[in-house]
Amino acid sequence: MNTLDRRTFLRRSAVATTAFGAALADPLGLLESASAAKPDLHALGPVPDLRDGIVRLHLPPGFQYRSFHDTDGPPVLIDGGATVLPGRHDGMAAFPAADGNVWLVRNHELNGNVAAAPGVGTPYDAKAPGMVTSVKVTPFGEVLDAFTSLNGTQNNCAGGQMPWGTWITCEETVNGPDVGPDFTGVSNITLQKRHGFIYEVPAGGQSNRQPITSAGRFAHEGAAWSQKEGALYLTEDNFAFPSGFYRYVPPSDPKKTGSLANGGRLQMLKVVGQTNAHLEANQANGTTYDVEWVDIADPAPTFPYTPGITAPTTNDAALQYVGNQGRAHGAAHFSRLEGATLSKKRIYFTSTQGGGPAETAPQLVLGYGRGTGQIWAYDPKEQTLECVFQSPSAAVLELPDNITHSHRGTLVICEDGPADNYVRGLPKDGELFNIALNRLVRNAPPHATRFGEEFAGATFSPNGRTLFVNIQASQAISFAIWGPWGRIGV
Repeated sequence: MNTLDRRTFLRRSAVATTAFGAALADPLGLLESASAAKPDLHALGPVPDLRDGIVRLHLPPGFQYRSFHDTDGPPVLIDGGATVLPGRHDGMAAFPAADGNVWLVRNHELNGNVAAAPGVGTPYDAKAPGMVTSVKVTPFGEVLDAFTSLNGTQNNCAGGQMPWGTWITCEETVNGPDVGPDFTGVSNITLQKRHGFIYEVPAGGQSNRQPITSAGRFAHEGAAWSQKEGALYLTEDNFAFPSGFYRYVPPSDPKKTGSLANGGRLQMLKVVGQTNAHLEANQANGTTYDVEWVDIADPAPTFPYTPGITAPTTNDAALQYVGNQGRAHGAAHFSRLEGATLSKKRIYFTSTQGGGPAETAPQLVLGYGRGTGQIWAYDPKEQTLECVFQSPSAAVLELPDNITHSHRGTLVICEDGPADNYVRGLPKDGELFNIALNRLVRNAPPHATRFGEEFAGATFSPNGRTLFVNIQASQAISFAIWGPWGRIGV
């Protein structure tokens, strides 16, 4: 970011919001209201990366970006040079730093087992490669510091930003020495601990590296806190099987204690009057259900095993164990629930493959769900669940994954499709529009395209002026994006 750009950005953030003043001092519309002209869905165009001038994203007019922590090339060192930054950048949250910069707390979705867990600090499981990194950046994506804040985990996928200043990171797995190999076929014998839990990471600090086991052992994805009922809402991406929507009610108020306590109660959503409602099936936008919650008696199982021998409990059986308890009491079926966010007192979450015909059996290869995606909203006050948007085709919205919201309440959705991947916006009127398009290519010759790699971890800076987002791949990358959000209705 050059000096002129930085000064212009800061000046625009301080000008008066009158129409005359905004027109003179804010020509890019940073302060423009959401009632401005509707965005042009075809306005995305190539924009050079301010890091090196290479085009990696297509954005609307007036937007800029800088990439950082690009692992497609020479190793990036963190922890004072002691650790090579891994790829698979996934879920992420942004917190204010004391000096006006931003702390990003970012997952790395790494599976399998290793000789020694990467990163500095005592790992939860010395043989597991997953981790969380904390990165201090300017609002323009200039890295100031980076370190390991949690290690020894597995498949840290999404999570959620908590109002008391921490990040909940979620393991999308049930691997452990007590469970047989997962879909990769890699043995779990060398793992030292059970996985499939959530963990807490303070902004700019270190996790205690202890799982919150009472919040369940299943293929966790997203998390969102609602203070009104003192509950943490949790999504599950159980790829081949029905997924559930859960809530964890802790034994104490984390906004008073500063952390999420173990020992609470786990519950699962059920549609009132319907046993095992097939919510993965086709829904009309606006369809609303009255819901209730059923208890999970055994949320954190340990299965019998002999050390050094493949466990008799299969991975598929372990993946369904917690959810089956809820479904025995009538809990609803969803397709691959992923990101979650609290906006305007409702919990919004994505169903990646929801919206097709009702499933009748597990889908081991293709995944449970025949649609191209749904966005759901749960209202804690009314105890209702609404399908706010169902994708009519892959061209409109394909496999929604991580989700966040702007200060104005517009939902920002990351796609995880096999072809072109977008970041898309969904305002209150339900008219989906494009925010960014992946146009990555390999850094090294022959510069193959990477357009099919998924966006992940979208999160706004505390002042709402910068969108941080990742590309989740082995050669991963993070972006800081800024521009006239009000002009495009974000």
